[in-house]
Amino acid sequence: MRTLVIGDIHGGYKALTQILERAKVTTSDTLIFLGDYVDGWSESAETIQKLIDLSSSNKCVFVRGNHDLWCGLWLDKGATNPVWLAHGGKETIHSYIQSGLLANASHKQFFKGLQNYHIDSRNRLFIHAGFTSMHGVGKEEYESNYYWDRTLWEAALLADKVEEKTLEEMLTSPKRFNHYKEIYIGHTPTTEYKISTPIKAYNLWNIDTGAAFTGKLTILDIDSKEFWQSDTLPSLYPNEKGRN
Repeated sequence: MRTLVIGDIHGGYKALTQILERAKVTTSDTLIFLGDYVDGWSESAETIQKLIDLSSSNKCVFVRGNHDLWCGLWLDKGATNPVWLAHGGKETIHSYIQSGLLANASHKQFFKGLQNYHIDSRNRLFIHAGFTSMHGVGKEEYESNYYWDRTLWEAALLADKVEEKTLEEMLTSPKRFNHYKEIYIGHTPTTEYKISTPIKAYNLWNIDTGAAFTGKLTILDIDSKEFWQSDTLPSLYPNEKGRN
C-alpha cells in the first residue's frame, strides 16, 4: 500500500494516464492530488472525469488550486473573469463544451468538495500553494493563501541553504515548517528553476514540474521518494500551446 502525491495537471489528461501506468497504480494505493486540475491543455473536462472515476476505485484526496477555484465558480454560477480566461480558462470552457460534460452534475460536486489542505496521520501537510501563519494552517490565515501563497516555497529555499545552524539561526528559523513532518506543494513550477524533477527544500517537496508549460507531470511515493513522470506535455499535445 503506497501513498502517492500528484502535481499540477492543468488539463493534461494524457499525462495523467501515463503516470498512473508508469507508477503501476493499483486500487490499494492512496492518491493525493495537489490541485490545478484544469486550465492549460485541451482535456480539462476529461481530466476531471478521470479523477471522479479514480475516487470510486481508490482512496483519493483532492486539494483545491487557484485554477480549480475559478473553474468551480464558472460551473456553479457561470462566473468568469479576464484573468482566468487569459490563463487557460478559454481552453477549459471549450473542453467542457466539446466533451459533452458541461451538464454533468458530478463535476460541479467535485469542485465543491475540494479541500483547502490535507494533513495525514503522520503529520504530513499537502497544500496547493502555501500559508503564512506562524501557527500553521487553519489558524489566523486568509483562505486564499492556501492556493496563492508563494512565500512558503521561497522561505524553504532560503532555509535549505543553512548547512550548520548557529543559535541565532535557530532562533530565527522559519517556524512555519516546524508544525509538520513534511510539506508537499504544487503551484510554482520547478521548471522556473531549470529543473524538471521535484525539488526538496528544507522539509518541503515541490511536485509541480511544469506540466502547464514545457515540463512533465509527476507522481511521487511519499515514503520511498521514488517518482515517475510523463512525457513533456508539448510532446503529448503537439498542436497546442498549453499556458505558454
